Amino acid sequence: MPDWKTAQNLLCIRLDTIGDVIMTTPAIRSLKQSVPNRRVTLMTSSAGAAIAPQIPELDDLIIYDSPWLKATAPRANSQPEFEMIDRLRQSNFDAAIIFTVYSQNPLPSAFLCYMANIPLRLAHCHENPYQLLTDWIKDPEPEQFTRHEVQRQLDLVASIGAEAIDPQMRLTVPPPAKQQVLELLDREIQIDRPWLVIHPGATAPSRRYPPEYFATVARMLVQQGIQVIFTGTGSEKELVEFIQAEMKVNSVSLVDRLNLAQLSALLQLAPLLISNNTGPVHIAAAVETPVVDLYALTNPQHTPWGVPNRVLFHDVPCRICYKSICPEGHHHCLRLVTPESVVEAAIDLLNETQPAISLVAHS
Repeated sequence: MPDWKTAQNLLCIRLDTIGDVIMTTPAIRSLKQSVPNRRVTLMTSSAGAAIAPQIPELDDLIIYDSPWLKATAPRANSQPEFEMIDRLRQSNFDAAIIFTVYSQNPLPSAFLCYMANIPLRLAHCHENPYQLLTDWIKDPEPEQFTRHEVQRQLDLVASIGAEAIDPQMRLTVPPPAKQQVLELLDREIQIDRPWLVIHPGATAPSRRYPPEYFATVARMLVQQGIQVIFTGTGSEKELVEFIQAEMKVNSVSLVDRLNLAQLSALLQLAPLLISNNTGPVHIAAAVETPVVDLYALTNPQHTPWGVPNRVLFHDVPCRICYKSICPEGHHHCLRLVTPESVVEAAIDLLNETQPAISLVAHS
């Protein structure tokens, strides 16, 4: 039986969103670098898999939409699980590391790995997993403390000797994508003048800053000489069109015009991102771009990691609700963040990180 110092063929399980996969990359890098010639396979959801081509530490990818994920369509039967067990067994993995947040249960994934005869199995777990995990780290969250998700995953792999050499999230931006975005920017804006990106969408309604507030923010920025570029998926086209109409000043929409690699390139080139707490925040951090994060207090673990940032929220008694829809109905943790404070944070961060711009904060 292999031990963690000799295990060569690793399976890393992160069955969730693009942002969650990105926040796991420093831990994956630590695993990869801690043993020479180690091979790392990521098993993740269809959503999380989209970012995998930009993670250089990965050798292979397994896409698995598990029945214990909220977004997975209802199963007709359990055949996909038996097929996945067979696939994992045939891959002859030496070890599996199951990455979760503290509100997730690792045991379904652990059971898959147990049934696939993967010898070593590591995860945080609140309850005693007995034989399902060979290496059980009793989960201290949230009873004792809470950590940023990046730190949580780094601590997990450190328990088996994979110490962090580089704790920064990192994504590779393909050169063709960067060149395509540069050409696009040359057509859409004056690249030698101040500009920034606003991403106003988010999957969960509880994490969305009001669109009329985004319009006010964008208008005030344009009035101060800053060009605004909006990003989003096709489903967010009406949202951005509403914001642009409410602004009553010029802006640029790249909604549904960029693939994920091109979005990464745009954010790498951008002086600043203003966004709700959603995937582009973590993409921006992974390409070292400063972020103003409009942070709904649904959970505390996903603020921008490792880059200059401003995290804006209004403290509320109902914080850390983990709800996709505000249970109180008032959205005060975001609605009470004024557009003026967002503009001030953006200009302050631009002046801090792009001093040549020489902007004056809005009063």
